Amino acid sequence: MRGRPGDPGCVRLSLPPFPLGLSHARPSIASLLAAFAVAVALLAGCGKFNRALKSTDLDLKLRTAQEFHDKGQFEKALPLLEELVSLTRGSSMSERVNYLHAKSYFGLKDYTMSGYYLNNFTRTFPTSQFAEECAFLTAYCHYKNSPSYELDQTDTRSAIDALQLFLIRYPTSALKDSCNTLIDVLRDKLEVKDFEGLKQYHKLRNYQAAGVAADQFLRTWPNSRFREQAMFLAAESAVLLADNSIESKREERLRAAIKSCDTFADAFPQAERTPDVKRMADACRTKLNASPQSAPTP
Repeated sequence: MRGRPGDPGCVRLSLPPFPLGLSHARPSIASLLAAFAVAVALLAGCGKFNRALKSTDLDLKLRTAQEFHDKGQFEKALPLLEELVSLTRGSSMSERVNYLHAKSYFGLKDYTMSGYYLNNFTRTFPTSQFAEECAFLTAYCHYKNSPSYELDQTDTRSAIDALQLFLIRYPTSALKDSCNTLIDVLRDKLEVKDFEGLKQYHKLRNYQAAGVAADQFLRTWPNSRFREQAMFLAAESAVLLADNSIESKREERLRAAIKSCDTFADAFPQAERTPDVKRMADACRTKLNASPQSAPTP
């Protein structure tokens, strides 16, 4: 049986033109049998899909959708499940139908649609045996939609919130370690984004913004692996900002630069950059002491 054009899952079979120069070649019996078997399988699947799609038997539709879903043929399961979602609303079949519907989108790697339907499932069926799985997969869909650090991180923050909410709802879940691992990956991405933003301000010679970004970074990520670099950029930005300041703001900014340099030297006394930072602090003290308005600074 050949499906109508446009029916999902149906395949129109056609033979390619016979290659020129091979008109006397004959295919082997084994290759003919293999091609025939493939054609029969395709037509059988097409026929099963069409029968279920046209049928008014909800059990048949669900059984067929479940079969396609279990075989990973989500593109065939979805049209049947889309029908069943509305046809079974409020019935005993509704829970399984909505579960398979959401999981089929997940199987197709459509993480936006699957995240929506998985979240809807957990709200509609909070006591379902599938609720914990769907709650985790909802958060995982946000995780999969999280872009590289250069782009907007709304999905990254949504993923962290969803994973933390999952841990609150299911504190003894076997997926607890997986959640914490995913949260660490997402937080690392946010950390890198903040640090790269700080570096970009410094590179563009916007030293005031770089100083603000450095302070914010160190408050948000006090144990960051970029802590030394961030504190160095904060000190250097403070010195360069003071050097390029108008006279009325110069003294105040020189004092802030000295404080920033001393903070770095105290935090990293053995660091490779520490001698340079100490020299920057000494230069700032010299400039400050030479200023007619200021008193000597120890």
